[in-house]
Amino acid sequence: MGSKLKNISLIGLGMVAGATAMIQFDAIAQKNATASLPLEELRQMADVFGLIKSDYVEPVDDKKLLTEAISGMVASLDPHSAYLDKKAYKELREGTMGKFVGLGIEVGMEDGYVKVISPIEDSPAFRAGIKSGDLITRLDSTPVKGLTLDEAVKKMRGEPNTKITLTIARKEEDKPIILTITRQEIRVQSVKSKVIEPGYAWLRVTQFQEPTVDDMAKKLAAIYAQEPNLKGIVLDLRNDPGGVLPGAIGVSAAFLPKDSVVVSTNGQIPSSKQTFYAKREFYASNPLNDPLSRLPDAIKKVPMVVLINSGSASASEIVAGALQDYKRATIMGTQSFGKGSVQSVIALPPEKNTAVKLTTARYFTPNGRSIQARGIVPDIMVDEYPDGDGLNGLRLREADLSKHLTNETDKSAEVKAQTLDEQAEERLIAAEKKRKPLDFGSKDDFQLAQALNHLKGLPVKVSNAKPEVRNEEGKQASPAKDDGKAAPEKGETK
Repeated sequence: MGSKLKNISLIGLGMVAGATAMIQFDAIAQKNATASLPLEELRQMADVFGLIKSDYVEPVDDKKLLTEAISGMVASLDPHSAYLDKKAYKELREGTMGKFVGLGIEVGMEDGYVKVISPIEDSPAFRAGIKSGDLITRLDSTPVKGLTLDEAVKKMRGEPNTKITLTIARKEEDKPIILTITRQEIRVQSVKSKVIEPGYAWLRVTQFQEPTVDDMAKKLAAIYAQEPNLKGIVLDLRNDPGGVLPGAIGVSAAFLPKDSVVVSTNGQIPSSKQTFYAKREFYASNPLNDPLSRLPDAIKKVPMVVLINSGSASASEIVAGALQDYKRATIMGTQSFGKGSVQSVIALPPEKNTAVKLTTARYFTPNGRSIQARGIVPDIMVDEYPDGDGLNGLRLREADLSKHLTNETDKSAEVKAQTLDEQAEERLIAAEKKRKPLDFGSKDDFQLAQALNHLKGLPVKVSNAKPEVRNEEGKQASPAKDDGKAAPEKGETK
């Protein structure tokens, strides 16, 4: 089973301008070799190829035409499938190691522009003041409109210490913002931690990378060295776009009973139908070493809260879903992004230096829930601020992306970004202008404070907003009321 793990990867939301995640096939499998091909359509494609070669205004390189045809074919499937040229494939592999050269922003597309989903903490983009929701309209002198997301990301990548000028449209600003940023090799510290106060600790996973499980084990060991009688821990997965599957399994396994089911996948081919367990062979980078074996037994029982929001996607949803299904932790915050699909990265022969990132399966929580285009519904809804959730409700979700996969269990369960009338949106933006950027884990972190209150048995200020929730038959269900003093039963669709 351990070798099967190497065939699957979960790619975080959108594309990261640098770090993203992959596990690769060694080469493309020769599947369906005898399947009939659509000869008429292939002849038509050949005719168009010949027409371009003979009649286009200027000569076009054969390789360029064919590469663009492959890229368009794959990109037409869903928001997360893509053709990776030599450079993109190399960058993707580097990203899983937690280092890359770039600006450090997770991005998507909106209205033809590059939209910043989240700056990576401590990156050049983060230090330059780029914010979630910013629209990048120009890269140096090149307008973004008309570029694909891959083309825009390539322009933002480059050599260390080179500069790029971004033109940014921000809703609360009347004029474009122009920022010149120096590209750097970014070593993403995927795990952060600290003892917040005696007896209570905060553990943040910003992305799931190959070193994440080892780094988390070291952080937890350091926490217990400082606080041997730990009373509660907050696992912070807010704005975590996802990453490699072994990282999600390892983080879950640290807190779940040994050999528990963490996640399962189901797709068209036999290798996509798998179940992954809280076992060393499913998460350890070194098969002879289990980084979790050094953790104290108390870690399996310490009271937990997991914080999520609309920026929590993919691998972070796997962790939240598993801990929720086993009732191991109280999930708190706002509804997650809803990326419940698996991407396999398949190297293409003959050189094997290009690849296709292809959606090959959906994943399911231990109780069999599909969260595709729905997300994880918190046990306790808590806004980002005491007076509301800021601009988070307006963020794009999986269900807002063009050509997204539907939730095959309940298509009516898809949750889209909130829409407001123009005046309400203007009021919300005006209020956000007065806020300083939120520093997760700080004394001003309202959701973290509520998580601590819950761990201590104190009242929690819950959100007035309620997610659209449905029962297993797909019928509208009434959300359970919660006074903040105790979490409702977890592991059920409410």
